[in-house]
Amino acid sequence: MPPGTMGLTSAEAQARLATEGPNAIGGSGQRTRLAILVSQLASPLVLILVAASLVSLVVGDRVNATIILVIVVMSASLGFVQEARSEAAVAALRARLTLRAMVVRSGQPQEVPIRDGVRGDLAILAAGDIVPADAQLVAANNLYVDEASLTGESAPAAKTVRTGALKPGHEADRDGLLFFGTSVVSGTGQAIVTATAARTAYGEIARRLAERAPENDFQRGVRHFGYLIFRVTGILVIAVLAINLALHRPVLESLLFAIALAVGLTPELLPAIVTLNLTQGAHVLAAHGVLVKRLPAIQNLGSITVLATDKTGTLTEGRLEFIRAGCIDRDDAAEIAETLDYAYLNSHFQTGFSNPLDAAILGGVRPPADLAAYRKLAEVPYDFTRRLLSVVVQRGDEPPMLVTKGAPEAVIQLSSQVRTDDDSRDVTTSEHRRLARLVSSASTEGYRLVAVGSRRLAESELQVPPTGGRPIVNDPAKLEHDLVFEGVVLFSDPPKGGVGDTIAELASQGVALKVVTGDNELVARHVASQVGLAVEGILTGEEMRSLSHPALVARAKRTSIFARVDPGQKLQVINALHAGGAVVGYLGDGINDAPALHAADVGISVDNATDVARSAADIILLEPSLEAISRGVVEGRRTFANTLKYIRMGTSSNFGNMLSMTGAALLLPFLPMTPGQILLNNLIYDASQTAIPTDRIDPESRAAPARWDVHAIQRFMLIFGPISSLFDFATFGLLILVLGLNERAFQTGWFIESLFTQVLVILVIRTRLSPFWLSHPSPELLAAILVALAAAVIIPLSPIGDVLGFAPLPVIFWPLLGLIVGCYLALVELVKRRFEPRG
Repeated sequence: MPPGTMGLTSAEAQARLATEGPNAIGGSGQRTRLAILVSQLASPLVLILVAASLVSLVVGDRVNATIILVIVVMSASLGFVQEARSEAAVAALRARLTLRAMVVRSGQPQEVPIRDGVRGDLAILAAGDIVPADAQLVAANNLYVDEASLTGESAPAAKTVRTGALKPGHEADRDGLLFFGTSVVSGTGQAIVTATAARTAYGEIARRLAERAPENDFQRGVRHFGYLIFRVTGILVIAVLAINLALHRPVLESLLFAIALAVGLTPELLPAIVTLNLTQGAHVLAAHGVLVKRLPAIQNLGSITVLATDKTGTLTEGRLEFIRAGCIDRDDAAEIAETLDYAYLNSHFQTGFSNPLDAAILGGVRPPADLAAYRKLAEVPYDFTRRLLSVVVQRGDEPPMLVTKGAPEAVIQLSSQVRTDDDSRDVTTSEHRRLARLVSSASTEGYRLVAVGSRRLAESELQVPPTGGRPIVNDPAKLEHDLVFEGVVLFSDPPKGGVGDTIAELASQGVALKVVTGDNELVARHVASQVGLAVEGILTGEEMRSLSHPALVARAKRTSIFARVDPGQKLQVINALHAGGAVVGYLGDGINDAPALHAADVGISVDNATDVARSAADIILLEPSLEAISRGVVEGRRTFANTLKYIRMGTSSNFGNMLSMTGAALLLPFLPMTPGQILLNNLIYDASQTAIPTDRIDPESRAAPARWDVHAIQRFMLIFGPISSLFDFATFGLLILVLGLNERAFQTGWFIESLFTQVLVILVIRTRLSPFWLSHPSPELLAAILVALAAAVIIPLSPIGDVLGFAPLPVIFWPLLGLIVGCYLALVELVKRRFEPRG
């Protein structure tokens, strides 16, 4: 224990625990499940649907009221699941706090629950321990900590004691700091706790997860659409009610008629259509190893314009691979083989923690032919200060050999000679420059590399214990000097097969790929060049710290690689992209990725990610694959395109019907349809729309991000609605002036004409192709259309028709109906060409 570091007294610890609270995350400020569920009813669309169900109950239509209420429950459930993810993510973090820690209290080590740890505690750490809080090291002995869940780096981080005030956000200070929830791989250490509970790095992540997620593109679109329907519905209800009252019609009947119109305009099956669309999409994606946790994420995935991801495991295989070896004047195969023999000996005999570099050497380099003749005499473990690992081996009766492997700069600094084709020569200033250029060239190309050096030892340089056994190395500097620089070994994380084609496919879909990595910019650029990712700009974490938020928003738009970013900066990148108008998908697997996953429009993680990351994500990939995401983008656009079909067709047709109703209230001495007939008309039409999720979509719908455009929906409604109303008025004239029908027969004729035009126009509006028959509907949609048309004909002629107020129609009505419907579809086809010309 370092002098003067006796820890807190038990009394001090109790006082701080009472003042600062337990070392636990969460508990306060979290909403209950009931509160989350109640909040779902704040949606304008849900309020309209609830009103519609009440109207149905008033007019005695319990079946329709039940259907609408079921739809409301489904919609609220989707929102509930969406917002409850915060609670699940926080619970996963809190689960980490069930462990115990060893601390020094009153000068004595004692084990306490992690939740009882306080700021100022002296924590004692050994291999296998979980770091109980954020802390600064005061003693360390070959201490290596696995920070993969926090930083994404697979190799354990070497830790060393550093004096002064250290800042967690500064990369240069991280080696002297420990972070809650990380784990000790090897070595021992002691650290003073600097932050507990919500003040730790994980506590900050938990706080962000507990916040309500920013409104994503899909939620924003639904909200704006709900406001549109709310406004139009209110205006129509007031207008129709005022007209009927001005004409001295019964107040109750007029009120029910006006509210029934509102119900008719409301797309009450929208949540059901969306759910059916999303469920089908989820089944399709599940077959390809993509698990959808929150159904709306599929639609959001079709809207993304930016996909942010780390490179490891997505662009690359996530493993280091041996590439080649080299040195000054080394063009001889035998000499290169000798360099690799030394590298293999070092990796084979070292007994420290397993690391990717040694695994790549042992897996990619051929062992020395005489490996069995070597025996290990001693080992100098790797440490952060030296950045070297050395082993002493001996072959037969030959003098012992020191084989050193480590950071190229460190090996060069300790080398007095360099291996050449012939033998070796002294390292001059010129040779040093040449070695530096060799290392710089390999680094610029994006390779990871280690250097290898060797030296023959005299027997006297090894200190053998009096009791025998292996020599002891107390001072590495006594051995690691005057090395012969053997060469460098180059490694690379190979790109995934086919990832370049997938990146090109994403680009063709209008999705820009941006790499957000803790690696350096040289490696990131090298990987980008390997996979065919065009690099528009590179921004480092250090540069980000000097930028204001507006400046970062501007830079983020034209940046392809964000390199050397710390965990907090990932969220900054997502927020900056959002502020620039992008719809962002984010792929991450570590705890440090959770806030970014939470803030993105679509959070994507992988099956072997941390619990917190999986909880915060919307979509889970069984294997990290851009191809799966690309497939999800297409499926999301199919879902959105089919949802938009329902919205455009439903609002335009219903709006036209409402205009016709309003006009009829002025022109006719009776109601053009009874409230019950209006609801039946709406129910048959909506039932036919339930097959839309099965429909095919045009290739153009897959080629660009799908975005909500409420103004375009409103424009579509205002153009195509009056066209429908125009033919309704033509039908009015036909029924009264030509056929001279009475009230009940008139209502029957318009009921049938209204359904025929609404249902058949689906075939025209569902595609941008012209003429519309070039695009074939799905068999399910075609069958639903035929069933709806049959219902429109059969119900008025059946015994139920009399109960609903229908009456028989003359035979001449049917050919005239065909003429009106044909002219209507032809005009819609012509207007469609001008409204949305094909690019």
